[in-house]
Amino acid sequence: MNKVAIQGIKGSYHHQVALEYFETEIELAEFLSFNEVASSVANNKCEFGVMAIENSIAGSIIPNYALIDDLNLKIIGEYYININHQLMAIPGSKIQDLDTVASHPMALLQCKKFFKNHPKITLVEDKDTAHVAYTIKRDNIKKMGAIASIQASKMYGLEILKENIQTIKNNETRFVIISKSDFEGNSINNKASLKFSLSHKTGSLALILNIFNQCSLNLTKIQSLPIIEIPWKYSFFVDITFDLYDNLKNALKLIDEKSESLKLLGVYQNNIND
Repeated sequence: MNKVAIQGIKGSYHHQVALEYFETEIELAEFLSFNEVASSVANNKCEFGVMAIENSIAGSIIPNYALIDDLNLKIIGEYYININHQLMAIPGSKIQDLDTVASHPMALLQCKKFFKNHPKITLVEDKDTAHVAYTIKRDNIKKMGAIASIQASKMYGLEILKENIQTIKNNETRFVIISKSDFEGNSINNKASLKFSLSHKTGSLALILNIFNQCSLNLTKIQSLPIIEIPWKYSFFVDITFDLYDNLKNALKLIDEKSESLKLLGVYQNNIND
């Protein structure tokens, strides 16, 4: 049985992804920070980890790119789910009764517009959506709400006061599956994640983008991160899709020649919902 690390507890969105992605019985390891998730995989305490990496409303979770890179982890899969945030509290509560609402910072950001209409409610950042729901029920905290999933409300016995409060109803989050092991080459793998750094020469990034075009690769994501040791120097994290693995190999060879550094973070199956 695979041991899978998630950020959050049972009833969280990471828990949902773990169950749906692996489709088999798993041993769950619950952590309240992404650092702990990544470290548990890097230290061989868990075979796999599930980490949110970007959201269609709030954008990239930039520190998670650095975690994967710094700990030399591999991305071996991805999974997208539609995130529907529910406002919940102790049964019998009303929205006007609430003084505070707590949740993960990304969940709060995704529901920002809803709370503009409820200015008396103080928003509090917490480590996990489901953990807030669990705490409210455990300690019978009145006048406090949680933003979490329908599953969390059922699991921890809270009443949903308002459904689907996210700013945009089609609110998707992309999760990556991380491991210490290298990818397994097979015909269904058609997406890759890599990191490279470039000189400050004019056109250096355009040259790399042209290589993608020459090798019939489709750029689906590009994210820059500062190189901490060198002020005003950046690395680029990119996701690309491909039809032929040989095209990826040719591109990596050319990029390696034209960049200052190159690192393949993973090759896996594209799971985006079209």
